[in-house]
Amino acid sequence: MNLSSGRKNFYQEIQQSEEYIDLAKAALYIAEEEYSQLDIEKYINAINSMAMELESRLPLEKYPLKIVQCINRYLYDELGFRGNKQNYYEPQNSFLNDVIERRVGIPITLALLYIEIARRINFPMVGIGMPGHFLIRPDIPEIEIFVDAFNNGEIMFLQDCQERLSQIYQQNIPLQPEFLAPVTKKQFLARMLTNLKYIYLKQQELEKALLSVERILLLFPSAALELRDRGLLCYQMGRFNQAAVDLQAYLTQAPDAEDASSIRRLLIKLGVSG
Repeated sequence: MNLSSGRKNFYQEIQQSEEYIDLAKAALYIAEEEYSQLDIEKYINAINSMAMELESRLPLEKYPLKIVQCINRYLYDELGFRGNKQNYYEPQNSFLNDVIERRVGIPITLALLYIEIARRINFPMVGIGMPGHFLIRPDIPEIEIFVDAFNNGEIMFLQDCQERLSQIYQQNIPLQPEFLAPVTKKQFLARMLTNLKYIYLKQQELEKALLSVERILLLFPSAALELRDRGLLCYQMGRFNQAAVDLQAYLTQAPDAEDASSIRRLLIKLGVSG
């Protein structure tokens, strides 16, 4: 199978060690698979220009809270970026080029843009994969402030995170330390692709959902649930040989999974012993 330019570029980017992966470029390579003629440098230059504009606005006192407030004023008040609350599940919200052009996005893509601009002004930030809602924070261990890039850069403290978590799940869920642990760049990209996967599944665009799963598997080749999902998608699309390979691999990794018996029945239909 001939890989698209976007897929090749994405694969090459993520082969680097974690510290050298360029999140913005990797995100644009995800978009390149949707927009084959995408001008990657145009959007990298746009991020660079935003960072340069922001740098001229930075306060003299480089306190983290002041820098965050300065970024917020620039991104949300001046440039008008915002969370797309009306059409949250539009695929465009997951493509960085569209986010830059339209100035709307979902938590993770707005977080990525925020992080990339902050990196360029020497204010490193990290993604925080809180269940249900992606956040970011300054990469300063003793500073416990979080930023909600989806809600105009709202500044949050631990109690705010607890309240947000309970609000999302409509019940009191104790805030566990792992909920606020920084994600790696690969985890960041996998979460972006997982969003896309579910958007396309909801729209019954199976081919595009499959493309998302395949890229998650480039990041994490042995991810059991992604092997299962690729197998199920291939089964629905009539690609039975690949379906059998993936579903067997899933059962090898997770023989006692809740859905193991139904996967075994599916393999029997495919003429394979589970």
